[in-house]
Amino acid sequence: MAVAELPQEQTLVRKQRSLWEESFIRLIRNKVAVVSLLFVFVLAFVAAFANYVAPYDYAEQDLMANNSVPKWMLVILPANAENYVRITDKYPLGADHLGRDILSRVIYGARVSLSFAVVASMVSLIIGTLYGTISGYVGGRADDVMMRIVDFLYAFPFLVVVILLQTYFKALGRASGMTGFGAKLLEINDSMGGMLFLFIAIGLINWIGMARIARGQVLSYKRKEFVEAAHAVGASNSRIIIKHLLPNIIGPLVVAETLAIPGYIFTEAFLSFIGLGVNPPTPSWGIMISEAVPALRSYPNQVLVPAVFLSLTTLAFNFLGDGLRDALDPRMKQ
Repeated sequence: MAVAELPQEQTLVRKQRSLWEESFIRLIRNKVAVVSLLFVFVLAFVAAFANYVAPYDYAEQDLMANNSVPKWMLVILPANAENYVRITDKYPLGADHLGRDILSRVIYGARVSLSFAVVASMVSLIIGTLYGTISGYVGGRADDVMMRIVDFLYAFPFLVVVILLQTYFKALGRASGMTGFGAKLLEINDSMGGMLFLFIAIGLINWIGMARIARGQVLSYKRKEFVEAAHAVGASNSRIIIKHLLPNIIGPLVVAETLAIPGYIFTEAFLSFIGLGVNPPTPSWGIMISEAVPALRSYPNQVLVPAVFLSLTTLAFNFLGDGLRDALDPRMKQ
C-alpha cells in the first residue's frame, strides 16, 4: 500500500524593504510632518502660479481704497476702528497704505521667500557637499588647507558680511554708465526684482556649515568595510565617492539643509525689512512688515497677515525637518 506523500513545509519569505522605503513609511506616519509637507507644497504651487491665483497684480493701486479692510476684520482692529477705516469687501485681507491688495502681495511675497530658500539651500548643499566630501576623502595636507579656509571664512560674522555685500550691490545698482558684464548683471538683477544679488551674497558664504557636516560624515564612513572592499576590487576614487559615500551621507545633509531653510527665509525677510532685500515694488514679507510698522496701532492687520504667513512657513519647514530627521535615522526603525 503506497503511503501518501506529505506536503513539504512551505516557508513564507517576507520581501525586505529598502532603507528609503522604510524611511518613507516612517515619514508618512508622522502626521505633523505630512501636514507640514502638504502646506509647503500648496504654498509652492500658489507661489509658482501667483499670476493666476492672486486676485490683483502686486503693484496695482487704488488710492481711494488705501488702508481699507473687509468688515470681518474689524474684530482685530482697535476699538472704534469703524470710525476711521474704509470698510470694503473688495480686498479679502484689506489694502495697504498705497491701496494695494494685501492678499495678492502676500502670494507674490511667498514666491520671493520660497525662491530664496530653494536657491540658498541648493547652493549650500551642492557646494558644501562637494567641498566637504573632497576634503574628508582626500585627507592629509589637502584636508588641512581646505578646512583652514573654511575656518577663516567661518570667523566672519555671517549677517554682517551679507549686509556689506548687499550694500555694495545696491550701490552698484544705483551707479550709472556701467558697461559690459557689470551692466548685464545689473539688468538681470533688475528683471528679477533685486533677487540676483541677494542670491550671490548668500551663496558666497552660505555653504561653510554644510562643508563641515559633509566632511564629518565622510570621515566616519571612509574607513568602513564596504569602502575598503571597493578599494580592494580596484574601484576608482570618483566611483567610491559617487556610488558608496554620497548615498550614505546624503540623508543627514538633506535633513540639516531642511532645518536651515527657516533661517534663510528669516534672513531674506530681515534684509528686506531694513531695505537691503528685493527692490520695491517687488513684494516680500519683510518689506510688507516694514511698510506696515508705522501704522501698527491703527492697522495691525497689515503687519499680522505677512507675519502669520512668515511664521507658518518657517514652522512648516521646522516640523518637516524634524520629521525627515526621524525618518532617516535608522535608530527609529523600532
